[in-house]
Amino acid sequence: MRIRVLFFGVLKDLAGHSSESIDLPEHARLADVLSHYEERIPRIRDLVTSIAVSVNQEYVSVDAKLKSGDEVALLPPVSGGAVDSAGETPAAQPARGRRYAVIVRERIDTQALIDKIKQPEDGADVVFEGIVRNNTRGRRTLYLDYEAYEPMALKCMEELALQALSNFKIRDVAIVHRVGRMEIGQTSVAIVVASAHRAAAFDACHWLIDTLKRTVPIWKKEYFEDGAVWADGEPFPAEVPRARGTQSGERAS
Repeated sequence: MRIRVLFFGVLKDLAGHSSESIDLPEHARLADVLSHYEERIPRIRDLVTSIAVSVNQEYVSVDAKLKSGDEVALLPPVSGGAVDSAGETPAAQPARGRRYAVIVRERIDTQALIDKIKQPEDGADVVFEGIVRNNTRGRRTLYLDYEAYEPMALKCMEELALQALSNFKIRDVAIVHRVGRMEIGQTSVAIVVASAHRAAAFDACHWLIDTLKRTVPIWKKEYFEDGAVWADGEPFPAEVPRARGTQSGERAS
């Protein structure tokens, strides 16, 4: 059977491309895919304890069974994180089928986001903006470049918004993340939370950005005067299965 494999961040650099198709024996598991790449790209062995894997945009364990046509993604620790080709802002009023999160490629207008989401019954609108800073560990940063596994990132961000609405006493939420090249001082991610009371809005906003940074598949490459590196990502939380090591009987062909 044939499956499609996607690479992101530093794994894309190691593989030399962003995707490829490989043939596997019938009844193969995800562990067989990892074994294939550990043999083909030995440096992946040094990273395998920190990367996560997904099948058809869902985090899964290495024991997961595969079927022909599956899309497997190898995911290094994330450093950010949905896609809206029109770049529109989430609607102001919650409604069945509405979107709470988007990814854009142009400048994020945080004030416009606030104006769309706030309502007269709100006692607080809490805003978080992630800003591109001009240095990292003492090195002067020239600019950043963000990439995402966009369909999965959108799904993850929507799920985070719904969890926040369920777990905190808030009325509405909007999440916008930007991808592509960003200059110093520009906004890479904006989160707005609306609530009757400030405590719930602060708590929800804090939880959203912390969880987003650890779970949503978005990666950041930092460009300096003397080169470029993929930023060290936040470790995946314990509930996300890790490709800790692979032991498989059959190898990919």
